[in-house]
Amino acid sequence: MSEIQDIKTPLHAPAQADEHARRAALTASVLNKLGNRSLVLVGMMGAGKTSIGRRLAACLNLPFIDADVAIEGAAGMTISEIFARHGESYFRDGERRVIARILGEGQTIVATGGGAWMNAATRDRVAACGVSIWLKAEIEVLLQRVRKRANRPLLQTQDPEQALRRLTGERYPVYALADLCVASRDGPHHAMVDLILEALDQHLDDPGHNDRRSAQPAAPAQPDTTQSPDITTTPADISVAVDLAARRYDINIGKGAIRNIGETITRLAPGAACAIVTDANVARHWLPAIETALSASGIRHTHFVVAPGEGSKSWQTLARVCDHIIAAHMERGDLVLALGGGVVGDLAGFAAATIRRGMRYVQIPTTLLAQVDSSVGGKTAINSEHGKNLVGAFHQPSLVVIDTETLATLPEREFRAGYAEMAKYGLINDHLFFAWLENHWREVFALGPALTKAIATSCRSKAEVVARDETELGDRALLNLGHTFGHALETITHFNSGRLVHGEGVAIGMACAFRFSVRLGHCAADDAARVETHLRAVGLPTRFRDINGWNAGPDAILDAMRQDKKVQRGALTFILARGIGQSFIAKDVPASQVIAFLREELGY
Repeated sequence: MSEIQDIKTPLHAPAQADEHARRAALTASVLNKLGNRSLVLVGMMGAGKTSIGRRLAACLNLPFIDADVAIEGAAGMTISEIFARHGESYFRDGERRVIARILGEGQTIVATGGGAWMNAATRDRVAACGVSIWLKAEIEVLLQRVRKRANRPLLQTQDPEQALRRLTGERYPVYALADLCVASRDGPHHAMVDLILEALDQHLDDPGHNDRRSAQPAAPAQPDTTQSPDITTTPADISVAVDLAARRYDINIGKGAIRNIGETITRLAPGAACAIVTDANVARHWLPAIETALSASGIRHTHFVVAPGEGSKSWQTLARVCDHIIAAHMERGDLVLALGGGVVGDLAGFAAATIRRGMRYVQIPTTLLAQVDSSVGGKTAINSEHGKNLVGAFHQPSLVVIDTETLATLPEREFRAGYAEMAKYGLINDHLFFAWLENHWREVFALGPALTKAIATSCRSKAEVVARDETELGDRALLNLGHTFGHALETITHFNSGRLVHGEGVAIGMACAFRFSVRLGHCAADDAARVETHLRAVGLPTRFRDINGWNAGPDAILDAMRQDKKVQRGALTFILARGIGQSFIAKDVPASQVIAFLREELGY
């Protein structure tokens, strides 16, 4: 159940009264903290800026203005007519002036056109007197909403879908400079308003929320040559140490860290060159910013771009990455930069572990899953046809740089998948963190201050375990909660991300681990139900049959499990639980009990 569906659930009279009181208190809190500032909604055409803006204005009892309507009124023409008669440049200049006028006339809620936020002067004007909110919609949602509309000048092409995809690729890194990001989904408008109000309430509590609003975008699609503010230097908001004696390293968590990567590398390894490994999706959004920052610091660099997805964790791709780095004359003292999610981190880390018998490398994770899990701890690997991560090495990074702004360009499905790994830390040994997530997950998904707190908590949890047990000879195995089931499911689905991504497999695996623990008498059924309820609330799968096209039986699952790295002398090892926050390692689990559980799960 998604958060919007959750909000739609019918309420009885007492619950309705409580909900109205909660919303009234939240509205009063936001208005008090907002002061006389305006709220400015940005995002693509079809993101819902006008409809949501009207509802938000009514809730806050503030005036609402649609900038496009104001522009048409001032020009006496429709936007399509302005484009046709005078061109886009003329329209953009008028758009900038109209928005500046609106913001100068007093507190209001403004819905802007899709291209308005690309103008640096407009961003500066909003930063001076307002709070910006990006309504981020998945490309499929946008296509469904705008396909039948004829009043979108930039979509008047032979291939509107390709035009929309190009625009999102150009604009999303710039939209990410907004103060807040809230996912725009289909559903009742009051649900979206609730999400925005909750995100605003958290954001306005953050004393540093003005730090980045006038910074330059990571990869500007339409640079404004009349406005070129200096790149803001943003230090790490939080630093978490991974204490491994002589190989100690830090996890730096902050906004805008990618724009400062040149200075960071210079401090870490003076004189070193860099080989960037990334994938095609991440390269489109963040590679230009990395290369610009490295060049500005005088750092020699090269890059290698792989295809997105688990298919790149192969012998063939590893060989190509290694050959490229060697051909670029990278020396042992130079650095490999892993820019991407878990696949890139594993692949680039393993390449660094093997080239010249070991190069240093820096993890720059751009997915939530990589930020809270795979980038920390030094596990590097590629896949075998027999299973996931079966060929690899422990090779610790020299630094982990987490830029939370990269999550603004992450598809919602991938964000949910990363959240599964975040919830895992609460289920392993921190029941208070899990309870906090149950209460604050909407704020995490809104990319507010709660997100940074949750990432830091997750990283601290993993860092403590890694410091105690670097090579997984003891309790580091607890970090594999849900993974025995999850990796088996990934193997069975042939690592097809269209059917299952890693975090979804982990979510199903964690729910199974708790239900299996109940069956074996270790755990209360209420705890297993609570875990499943929360995972479903955020939109994650919890059952085998939630996987699209699922048709495997118990024997196939068990056979895939036998390739798990925790298997010892043929005996199965599981991470089970005595309750939330009370996980333990269960060795020598009889295959008969596993088969019985799997048959029950599949309804055999």
